[in-house]
Amino acid sequence: MAILDKHKILETNATLLLVFSFLVVTIGGIVQITPLFYLENTIEKVEGMRPYTPLEMAGREIYLREGCYVCHSQMIRPMRDEVERYGHYSLAAESMYDHPFQWGSKRTGPDLARVGGRYSDQWHIDHLRDPQSVVPESVMPKYGFLEHRKIDGKYIADVMKANALLGTPYTEEMLANAQADFRAQADPDSDYDGLLERYGDKVSVRNFDGQPELTEADAMVAYLQMLGTLVDFSTFTPDASR
Repeated sequence: MAILDKHKILETNATLLLVFSFLVVTIGGIVQITPLFYLENTIEKVEGMRPYTPLEMAGREIYLREGCYVCHSQMIRPMRDEVERYGHYSLAAESMYDHPFQWGSKRTGPDLARVGGRYSDQWHIDHLRDPQSVVPESVMPKYGFLEHRKIDGKYIADVMKANALLGTPYTEEMLANAQADFRAQADPDSDYDGLLERYGDKVSVRNFDGQPELTEADAMVAYLQMLGTLVDFSTFTPDASR
């Protein structure tokens, strides 16, 4: 009863309540923030992670432009129902080259963190062209116009340079060959060895939309098909020291 009486003093004295609230928030903030000054990096390094290729970066820019992040998240929480539906929970490292990140806060559509490789390129093209043709209950608008918008990657090196300023480890060689790599990834008959040397042999090289021209649909599908495919979770072991 004595404790409740003392608590009543705080509740009935606005100034005292403000002071103690400030102290509690301050102590809590110090406990959370101070350890960060003693860490070299707050993101665990994970094998397989790499920067986006020029074509994938272009696809991500289109994804942002069209507001896809409003209805789709890219973060799987470590809860049983999420892991069973979408796959391994998301790692911080998987968003380390995202500026801004695409975690999202709403799921009108499913989470896309692990959508890469789940469906064929043609499925994605059909889904973009007419979502209801493959998912009848979908409320997603049609994006068939992406197939008719040709792109040449003229400014993709500038986009990559901007991301490099924010910490993405694009090398001078990557930036110098940005436009060539942009075209090579969508053309399996091209000389794409340099692309694989720069970004790794897991990069998908093919005509993503099935058309002779390089279009925004190629870029969008290239981006979607790499999401969640960089880390091999069959061999991944979390760093227990963190």
